Amino acid sequence: MKMVRAIIRPEKEVAVAAALANDGFPAMTKWDVLGRGKQQGVQVGDHFYDELAKCMFMVVVEDDQVEAVTNSIQTAASTGFPGDGRVFVTSVESAFTLRTGESGL
Repeated sequence: MKMVRAIIRPEKEVAVAAALANDGFPAMTKWDVLGRGKQQGVQVGDHFYDELAKCMFMVVVEDDQVEAVTNSIQTAASTGFPGDGRVFVTSVESAFTLRTGESGL
C-alpha cells in the first residue's frame, strides 16, 4: 500500500476531490494547511506573506493504483504556474478498520 499526500492551491480543492471520486477513489482525507515551497512566500506591495494557504489531501491506495491517483491530482490541480503544489508518495506498512479490526483497505 502507498499513501499519496498532495499539497495544492485551495481554489483547486473541489476539482481535486471531484476528480478523485470520478476516477474511483472516493476515500480521502483533506484539511487546510499553511506553508511555503521554494518561492519562500509572496510579496504583495509592502506586505510579505511567508506562509500561504494550501489544502492537503491524503489518499491510501494499493501499489498499482498510485499512478492513477497521482494523474488525477495533477490533472485537476495544475494551473501551470509556480505554487501549484507538491505530491508525496510513501509506503504504508499496514492499515486496519477500527470498528471491525479488518486489515487492509
